[in-house]
Amino acid sequence: MTRKIQVHQVDAFTREPFTGNPTGVVLNADVLSEAQMLAIARELNNAETAFVLAPDGDDHTVRARFFTPRSEAGFVGHATVAAQYVLSRRHDAPRWQRQKSKAGIVDIEVRGSGPERRIAIRRSPPQLGRELNDRERLAVLDALALDSASLDPRMPLRIVGATGTRLLLGVRGPEPLKHLKPDLQRLTTLSAQIGAAGYFVFALTPEEPDHLTESRMFCPALGINEDPVSGNAHGLLGAYLAQLGLLGRSGERARFAGIQGASLHRPGRVDVELEFAGDALAGVWISGQAVSIFETEIEV
Repeated sequence: MTRKIQVHQVDAFTREPFTGNPTGVVLNADVLSEAQMLAIARELNNAETAFVLAPDGDDHTVRARFFTPRSEAGFVGHATVAAQYVLSRRHDAPRWQRQKSKAGIVDIEVRGSGPERRIAIRRSPPQLGRELNDRERLAVLDALALDSASLDPRMPLRIVGATGTRLLLGVRGPEPLKHLKPDLQRLTTLSAQIGAAGYFVFALTPEEPDHLTESRMFCPALGINEDPVSGNAHGLLGAYLAQLGLLGRSGERARFAGIQGASLHRPGRVDVELEFAGDALAGVWISGQAVSIFETEIEV
């Protein structure tokens, strides 16, 4: 028996078509097997595709599964923005959702309305892992064609996250970002050795009025040579900058925006909001806009 499945192509963390992070969204995916989900993800050939399913418990309102063309991922920030953007276009769409995936449950808030509405995702504070030793640091710098003098001395190279780990590297301004020449094979090997699935290279840009950071990210170990715009990595970055005391607070909140994707001609923007309880980080919000590129049906 064949079924028609509704498929959307969405650009996340942008309002301009053909920029930001492209994502597939498949609705009513409960009828699909895991093998079919993987096959659809391979066919759409985005970095990730989100599959939206009905809840299977009382502690959440919707489920999502995320597949790369190779395998399943526990949680994907830009794909969550894309999926929730598609759901928010329904006339009876709730303003709040609790989305369950293999990585746990996240809170979703739809902020604003119409084409300018934003999807905000709240996650628990990420785990701040270890700093690299000198040997590891030099190996990573060599694999990125980055010299030590380009590093921002305020920010040691550190692994952040639990399941979706990233190595965060702060550099002195946007210029070094333009000249990175990643050796993807070496970075893949190093990912297994140091325990970081990707490399998030960023610069603080306090002179810019509308954003605090600019970044690039490489995840060849996950089959993503360069990720256009990563919501998850910006959330990790927020926790890291807060721990270093590099974010200004207003009461129990701290906010900043980051841009990414210019090197791939797919610029996008992620807004980050941190919640504090006293000195402790209590939660991390990432939010962004999205735009629909096309929608269609396929038979499976």
